[in-house]
Amino acid sequence: MQATCAECHGLSQVVNSGYTRRGWANVVAMMVNAGAKLSPSQVSIVVDYLAKNFPEKAAPAAVIVPGARRVTIREWPVPIPGSRPHDPLAMPDGSIWYTGQMANVLGRLDPATGEFRQYSLPPDSGPHGLVADKNGDIWYTANFGAYIGKLDPRSGHVTRYPMPDPAARDPHTPLFDQRGTLWFTVQGANFVGRLDPATGAIKLVRLPSPHSLPYGMVISSKGVPFFAEFGANRIGRIDPQTMQIREYTLPNPAARPRRIAKTSDDIVWYTDYARGYLGRLDPVSGAVSEWPSPGGENSQPYGIGVIRGVIWYSESGVQPNTIVRFDPATHRFQTWPIPSGGGVVRNVSPTFDGNLAIACSGVNRIGLVEIQP
Repeated sequence: MQATCAECHGLSQVVNSGYTRRGWANVVAMMVNAGAKLSPSQVSIVVDYLAKNFPEKAAPAAVIVPGARRVTIREWPVPIPGSRPHDPLAMPDGSIWYTGQMANVLGRLDPATGEFRQYSLPPDSGPHGLVADKNGDIWYTANFGAYIGKLDPRSGHVTRYPMPDPAARDPHTPLFDQRGTLWFTVQGANFVGRLDPATGAIKLVRLPSPHSLPYGMVISSKGVPFFAEFGANRIGRIDPQTMQIREYTLPNPAARPRRIAKTSDDIVWYTDYARGYLGRLDPVSGAVSEWPSPGGENSQPYGIGVIRGVIWYSESGVQPNTIVRFDPATHRFQTWPIPSGGGVVRNVSPTFDGNLAIACSGVNRIGLVEIQP
């Protein structure tokens, strides 16, 4: 069994972890999806052993802040165990798409019926982020496969656009600008890139500092891409024409922005994963404001979005994970626990009717936060 686990990673990755039995079952299912050679009879033995010897580690308790807003959180288990749903994408028809990173699929959920449809991708793609174009095709970053993919949901056909530089092995977050150009980050390889869907041409620009880890991305109302530098205390922007990069340094050297969102005035909001803060950057003046997240310094704020000028995000480091609402007008927070525990909500997607789609990676669920008007 040890040899099986050690084929893809060191044993320290196992012994330094800790989960409930349900959590270990999900982890082992992910490993089987990735190619671990375990028979069905061995899976249960391995899960029992891991749950007994490496139990769940203590995490900060969720801090529930009351308030006037009412929400209902619904969740649906995705069909393939260990899929690790990574990013959600709310569509105009009410459906929610998602990337099943470890199952190597794109999935579509109809919340009205609870029905799923899944689309298999080329082997070892590891889909991460996704976005739709105006034709309804779904574009995704193949985080394990070093390419950008386009899925035609009508035929299931996948078109691949390989990275032009072999170093750009892990494309991360994709977004379309107002002109239909696809922008994306390449986290570990330290690039930001753009893809012209008309020609398939890709251009990459390396960040000025090594290990900047470009991560979440947002496009301003003027078509300017902004991105979080998760390896540093910086937010970056890239000129759409020249692809010149400008960086905004956050005041605290320990800050590590992970995901970002924007309000209609092009103010950039970020989750500081390392310090447990919500932050606000004014790109015009460079001014930064920050607020401690309700769950504290180890709450690990992660996926973030904006709905009608209000900030919504998830704390991934507390038990259970929370949904957090922050009103920029009053600076007041309100929080709710995620019923399943969340298992790390890596990204969120505001829906077209004013709700919030979430992907709960560690518990293998897609969720919908229904916000009462």
